[in-house]
Amino acid sequence: MVFRLLALVVAVVGFWRNADRFPSMTAPVLVLVAMTAWTAVVSVLYARPEGRRTRTALADLVVTVAVVGGVTTTQTATAFSAGAPILTSLWVAGPAYALAVARGRDGGLLGGLVVWGAVTALRQRVGDQELFNLVLFGLSAVLLGYAATTTRAATLAVQQAAATAAAAAERERLGRAVHDGVLQVLAAVRRRGEALGEDAADLARLAAEQEVALRGLLSAGPPVDDGGHGGDADLGSTLRLLATPDVQVSSPADPVLLPGRVATELAAAVREALANTAEHAGPAARAWVSLEPGDDEVVVVVRDEGPGIPAGRLAEAGAAGHRGVSSSICGRLTDLGGTAVLHTGPGQGTEWELTVPRERDRR
Repeated sequence: MVFRLLALVVAVVGFWRNADRFPSMTAPVLVLVAMTAWTAVVSVLYARPEGRRTRTALADLVVTVAVVGGVTTTQTATAFSAGAPILTSLWVAGPAYALAVARGRDGGLLGGLVVWGAVTALRQRVGDQELFNLVLFGLSAVLLGYAATTTRAATLAVQQAAATAAAAAERERLGRAVHDGVLQVLAAVRRRGEALGEDAADLARLAAEQEVALRGLLSAGPPVDDGGHGGDADLGSTLRLLATPDVQVSSPADPVLLPGRVATELAAAVREALANTAEHAGPAARAWVSLEPGDDEVVVVVRDEGPGIPAGRLAEAGAAGHRGVSSSICGRLTDLGGTAVLHTGPGQGTEWELTVPRERDRR
């Protein structure tokens, strides 16, 4: 906006100093009026956040090219070819810079090339001055686009860091309050119920489950936003919410970031495997969930100490219409571009190895 205003002043001053080189005053004045009016319009549009969009910059580019077309009325074609002054001067670079801010490097390059092409068409030749203008328009717009992209990324990173720090501080505060109150009461109920036995044993078990679930909730980190690219989530935090007295979850302390949809689907497959353990291995069977991140893939292992699955049992279940394993586990992993490998046998327990590729490897 500021550049456009200053460029308009430069164009007016240039016209004033070279007025004797124009065959008529009417056409240049009309072009300057059009430039002034459009400068006022885009200044109002760019001053508002909703106006700083690609469509506004493209409209700016179209109008600017039209104004350049109107410049043809201010001089003869022979005069332009001989080096007569072009009334718009640097004003024409405005939409190229607007596209650079809106769309980054590529937008700036596109805008610079279009503006250069329009101005060069007036001259009807490509000489040293035209090549200089090409470098000026193209390079300055590309650099501005790169700077705008870098600035947006840095601003987003600062905002994410501030939000994460605030969430961590709030979680720490809540953790202290919960630990000093609810968790201590749940632990006391669990211990007292275990000591009393009989009917109080169920109360102790429920208290233990809620204690583990609450601890997992307090240790889980918030989702990480990637600036509108679908959102990332920490798979470790998601899996830790599945911990119970009978389910132990092991994951790295550092976040294991995956696209939100992938993390949700993978956690759902893990829940299905744990549900199968509870149903077929008995309520007292223990299970272990371990998260093993790698550079190219993420592996989640779900293992239990149940009796294992006899050979042919899964095929029989599928034929009978039970689709838990084939759909909820294997189907989910296939949709994610990963694999679900089952290791089991009578008396050997059950182990699922769920593997998904990192985002850059997913097709």
